Amino acid sequence: MTDAVARRPMLERMKRAALLDVHTYEEVEADRGATGQAAAVVAVVAASQGIGAAGLGLPVILAAVVASLLGWLVWSGVTYLIGDKLLGGTATWGELLRTIGFAQTPGVFGALALLPIVGGVVRFVLTIWVLVAGIIAIRQALDFGTGKAILTALLGWLALAIPMALLSA
Repeated sequence: MTDAVARRPMLERMKRAALLDVHTYEEVEADRGATGQAAAVVAVVAASQGIGAAGLGLPVILAAVVASLLGWLVWSGVTYLIGDKLLGGTATWGELLRTIGFAQTPGVFGALALLPIVGGVVRFVLTIWVLVAGIIAIRQALDFGTGKAILTALLGWLALAIPMALLSA
């Protein structure tokens, strides 16, 4: 990786990640210095989504940031275990942290969920957009095909969703 690529500004990387640019995911996978940028992306997205849930106040926005950062760490860890250890991909937890962090970028538009009438549509579109970006991030980090990336994402989602559903019941 060249020095110019390693020093690429976070906002440029976010734009390219949101546009589903495969090279950007490869770039942040390889750039160990981009872990802080990935964490910042997750925090900005969490704040935007907190704003989208308007009227709940600053404590809710701050809690959303903390929950998003913890969720990012756990999701990356589960993805690492499933993709690397179970399905034979080749990645480190750090590589998944960076790529999955940047895959959250479309969520910066979460504040648009405030818009009357279209808020639900905005949330739906953003969910699909982040899912597709996540699959690309997983595929690039683990160096395997799209089918295995989808399977990893699905198994990871189930591994997190089932315990969460049981805890909330």
